[in-house]
Amino acid sequence: MRRVGRRFFARDAPTVAPELLGKVLMVGNLAGRIIEIEAYTQDDPASHSFRGPTPRTAPMFGAAGHLYVYFTYGMHHCANVTTGQVGDGQAVLIRALEPLRGIDVMIERRGRARNISDGPGKLCQALGVGLSMTGLDLCDRAGQIGIFDDGVAPPSDPTSTERIGIRVGTDRLWRWIASP
Repeated sequence: MRRVGRRFFARDAPTVAPELLGKVLMVGNLAGRIIEIEAYTQDDPASHSFRGPTPRTAPMFGAAGHLYVYFTYGMHHCANVTTGQVGDGQAVLIRALEPLRGIDVMIERRGRARNISDGPGKLCQALGVGLSMTGLDLCDRAGQIGIFDDGVAPPSDPTSTERIGIRVGTDRLWRWIASP
């Protein structure tokens, strides 16, 4: 497997997002294939970057290929990959994974054997991703977290739908799912 480089991420989120399908997110010895994602850009009213940079959203405005983690509903972490150019707040939310490696650890962390990474909060809990990881460089060869290409091509025609859990920007069909 080869780590995905910064150049891949330094494009607009809606371009990067469907191409992330099939890639492998690794955190330490745990890994899962990305099967569902959503794109967010600074001109998108549903994006955390819409109102400009804040201490929380700063990674979205930095270099592409970094992790942006946020806490939602007082109980879930969500992992995003920053995209685009410095100063232009963009990211791709990783919504679901197919577990590949370290499944026993994921099951233990989730407390169940089914549906262990089929949602953004679930996959963060399963992989141990939290706020302390926000800003980590996914392109750092020595890093504990990264996105890898193992030769599995993204689906040629992924399902594209409305994003989940938003009230604005619903006209943008920027959620992609790897169809079985």
